[in-house]
Amino acid sequence: MIDKYNNSTGEGGPVSSVVFRLDPRSGVPTYLQLVQQVENAIRLGYLQRGDQLPRIKDVVVSLSINPNTVLKAYRDLEQKGLVGAHPGLGTFVEAAPETVGLPELTTLRRSLVTGWLREAAAAGLDEDGIAALFTSALLDFSNRSEERRPTRRPRRVVLDETGGAA
Repeated sequence: MIDKYNNSTGEGGPVSSVVFRLDPRSGVPTYLQLVQQVENAIRLGYLQRGDQLPRIKDVVVSLSINPNTVLKAYRDLEQKGLVGAHPGLGTFVEAAPETVGLPELTTLRRSLVTGWLREAAAAGLDEDGIAALFTSALLDFSNRSEERRPTRRPRRVVLDETGGAA
């Protein structure tokens, strides 16, 4: 989960617009949870090109984790071309894939929550059961033949001539 709040300037300079949350029960390594949260926030349009990620020391303090964990996550994101570290300034989103607009995502999310998820819970599935069923259905959907799959917008990062994000 990643929370977004209004970007403001405090005494220490710009404040990041995201807050990380960890799930110690997930079995997913901490650094990978951070990577996944940033990737999802970018994919869903919560983070856009130019947005600053939280400073490493702020993440360390707020989550009580090792600085090397945050460094590893940010390095992974940098190797993927999603963010760039600017010494003395921070780490910023440098690439953002084309995505569905936030109003459309909000509508889709609302219909998922009030429709299918509510029905699954009423049928007696717990969170793990819902996740397993959804994952299975998503896999079936992904395995459908290309002719039958609905057309969708490409989700890609556009690179400039130097290989950097445009």
